[in-house]
Amino acid sequence: MLQLDFHPTGRHFLQIPGPSPVPDRILRAMSLPTIDHRGPEFGALGKKVLGDIGKIFKTKQPVVIYPASGTGAWEAALANVMSPGDEVLMYETGHFASLWIKMATRLGLKPEVLAYDGADKHLPNAPSWRRGVQADMIEARLRKDTERKIKAVCVVHNETSTGVTSDILAVRKAIDAAGHPALLMVDSISGLACADLEHDAWGIDVTVSGSQKGLMLPPGISFNAVSQKAIEVSKSAQLPKAFWAWDEIIEVNKGGYWPYTPNTNLLYGLSEALEMILGQGMDVVFARHQRWAAGVRAAVNAWGLPIQCADAAVYSPVLTGVIMPEGVDADAVRKLIYDRFDLSLGQGLGKLRGRMFRLGHLGDSNDLTLVAMVAGVEMGLKLAGVKLAGSGVDAIMGHFSVDATQSLGAENAAKLRVA
Repeated sequence: MLQLDFHPTGRHFLQIPGPSPVPDRILRAMSLPTIDHRGPEFGALGKKVLGDIGKIFKTKQPVVIYPASGTGAWEAALANVMSPGDEVLMYETGHFASLWIKMATRLGLKPEVLAYDGADKHLPNAPSWRRGVQADMIEARLRKDTERKIKAVCVVHNETSTGVTSDILAVRKAIDAAGHPALLMVDSISGLACADLEHDAWGIDVTVSGSQKGLMLPPGISFNAVSQKAIEVSKSAQLPKAFWAWDEIIEVNKGGYWPYTPNTNLLYGLSEALEMILGQGMDVVFARHQRWAAGVRAAVNAWGLPIQCADAAVYSPVLTGVIMPEGVDADAVRKLIYDRFDLSLGQGLGKLRGRMFRLGHLGDSNDLTLVAMVAGVEMGLKLAGVKLAGSGVDAIMGHFSVDATQSLGAENAAKLRVA
């Protein structure tokens, strides 16, 4: 009898919510010869990248680019505007929000944590990890801060561990309604270039992001988009900073350069990624991600499994978390799917470890890659003995079989076909 060998052939399916697959076009750009980072050719590249990245953040203010991970950008954001012992109001929506809180403590700040505290049958130990930021809680707390001790409000835009995209404009309105001078600091590491974000229009003071999600690059670049208010505050902030300091970087950036050696080849890739995204148009990119997300959620609903995000109003266009039935180890299911189908899914993090897995639908994907992902997951769930209510494959194919003009609009669909 023929023994089947499941040694993987073909391309690996990377369906985690970042790092996301890197398009060949970007890989080719990154393969160009490294050039002198003090020469005129690099200066032209630097000016181009610094000009275009602001369009992604929707800002006319400086965007500081670091050769670092998103964690570095978190630290840079806090180090530039905070002094030892400063109080910060931080909202916990998941694992990455909790890590930012931990960092603030290690930097000598005094974080006060807000979180949704209602009941949740699927996750009784962390109900806030299934919902977005509750702006009314922030407003109420700031109204009580009559001495204005709270220096900043820190929230996560798209919580990568849970698949929840919070309403940042509502947070801005809450701060304004309280008449409070606190800075608004936003982590959009996984939201940028996938979910709408408007740094200027939403009154954000510092937006933190990274290269390995919607920008479709490898890890290694991170960003601080900064308001003029944040820059003014940074002039008197006392936390130690040297490498992260905005002032020197912003000044040297005027000529297209950095005060240290930048990651030249990743900047080649960033330049290419910005051309791809801006060439299509941000509205097309956002609509495509929403369409993908709706298709994946249709599959999860067809399986009869709970979606990690419990509020449909804040479903993420970037990823979907899938909660496993009681007694089913989500990590064991992930391993089975990886071993059998060469398909990588995001694991549950922190309080969610073993309870759920995450399906990434961002960046360099298309309808067929997501149908294949759902098929691999569905086969894996069946092999693991998980009882399903119906076929997620049929559901996502039904969703994607509809003409894209019905979900993107005729004009945007035409742009998508051209791109």
